[in-house]
Amino acid sequence: MKKEGQAPFEQNRPKSIPDGSAEFAERVRINQKKLRSELKSQYDFIVCGSGSSGSVVAGRLAENTDVSVLLIEAGGDDDVPTVNDAGRWVTNIGSERYWHFQAEPNPYLNGRAIPMGMGKALGGGSSINAMIWARGHKSDWDFFASETGDRGWGYESVLDIYRRIEDWHGAPDPRYRGTGGPVFVQPLQDPNPATPALFEGIRSLGIETFENQNGRIMEADGGASVADVRIRNGKRQSVFRSYVFPYMDRPNLTVLPHALVTRLTFEDKRATGVEISYEGRVRSIRAGCEVILSLGAIHTPKVLMQSGIGDQAELNHFGIPVIQHLPGVGAGFQDHPGVCCLWESSDSLPTRPAPEAVIYGKSVTGLGSPDFQILPAVFSAGDAASLGLPAGGWVLLGNVVQPKSRGRIRLAGSDPTDPVQIEANYLCDPDDRKAVFACVELCREIGNSGALRPFVKREIMPGNLERPQLENYIRDTAFSFWHQSSTAKMGRDSTSVVDGHLRVYGVDNLRIADGSIMPRVTTGNTMAPCLIVGERAAEIIWSQHHMGTASVSGSDRL
Repeated sequence: MKKEGQAPFEQNRPKSIPDGSAEFAERVRINQKKLRSELKSQYDFIVCGSGSSGSVVAGRLAENTDVSVLLIEAGGDDDVPTVNDAGRWVTNIGSERYWHFQAEPNPYLNGRAIPMGMGKALGGGSSINAMIWARGHKSDWDFFASETGDRGWGYESVLDIYRRIEDWHGAPDPRYRGTGGPVFVQPLQDPNPATPALFEGIRSLGIETFENQNGRIMEADGGASVADVRIRNGKRQSVFRSYVFPYMDRPNLTVLPHALVTRLTFEDKRATGVEISYEGRVRSIRAGCEVILSLGAIHTPKVLMQSGIGDQAELNHFGIPVIQHLPGVGAGFQDHPGVCCLWESSDSLPTRPAPEAVIYGKSVTGLGSPDFQILPAVFSAGDAASLGLPAGGWVLLGNVVQPKSRGRIRLAGSDPTDPVQIEANYLCDPDDRKAVFACVELCREIGNSGALRPFVKREIMPGNLERPQLENYIRDTAFSFWHQSSTAKMGRDSTSVVDGHLRVYGVDNLRIADGSIMPRVTTGNTMAPCLIVGERAAEIIWSQHHMGTASVSGSDRL
């Protein structure tokens, strides 16, 4: 019997999930080696991308043992120390587990072409990120619901999913937090000795502090709390490890790393499968039911366009046959542009694997929700040496969380190996420039507050600059927070790519489930909202294919 509030697929979930023991890991290794060596020509569902959304979709679908699932990932294994050890997450940046992108020169950043990246490994971004669990503000989800006309995307519905999937290890908060789900979350443990002074400084500026990062604060106008993180006993809890790995000993789930999705295949306007580059050659694999694209906000629109789904004029320019004219593919790009403020500490302070706190604020009164975020952290002596400093210190990382600036992803050529052009357009909207300026001003107030003086030796940057010089500092130093989104947005207007059920307009058997479908980027880090996208996609697929009552294999598939 399905429990009250339980998603349809969860009635098939085992009562106990393997804990990652050596015996289970060996069983997984043997099973996956066999499945990869006997790769089939067709699976019921093909999920492209094992990031925070794709892992959820693949794992949830694989809970039905009658369904065959192929999960394709361009990157390699996640079982490496720099992924497992939460304190070493920064070392993944620039490694083989990182997609290296570079945006086009931006006049609003003094002509700089800033680098950006995404995760390239089993687990995607959830295997290399800072592990912060940020649900998104109430206003984000209610906006999603208004854009789609679907209350299932609204805040109360999404809050119910969060409660259901969480395994919260903090102070009980039954209105907002859940226990017993697959997603381990807890407040950052063992805070830095200077953290109490940090919160004293925050409160001295009239900023309200909250009991946790994902409760009442996500309905408020701003505030601060200790960060919620996906870290357990110093180890990263990636989405892949939470959702996919427990089912990898099953014969119905094949996980294929080092496989690049190059194109989708079609019969008329029906998606029939994918082409992949694997082991030195291109292979075609069919999908009996659906293809789900979960490649992220850069690669999802790229594969769509390479396959003939996008703006007709641009596809014609590259000689790509048009399957479906959707001008919104690649349009609407958003990210959280960030800026850094630094202080040298008077004494060496121990570092932590994630920011010490999360602070949300407004650049002007009257906004419906916060438009910037600040993440305080301590940097090590090694980091200080690279900056030419004699010791470690504080860093306050600010970013615009409700940007109005929009960019675009464009093809550079018709070949799948051609790079994309990323017109990020950070800070092109004047309201974003106001928000980042207010964010830097608040960073400086916090960092120079009386409460932190015992721990701060001097401000390194930006310093007490006049407004023109401070604006120039922002243009010279702004960077990507790696929260790319909104390049295949869901909605009901002419620029929308998917509907509220994540189906690509005008194409059958093709769905998108990743950050690209967000009508706007959410308030804060995007891992948790991408899990919601995956959960919603899985629930919709189960329902539409009647997977809770019968097999979808064979002649009864559709």
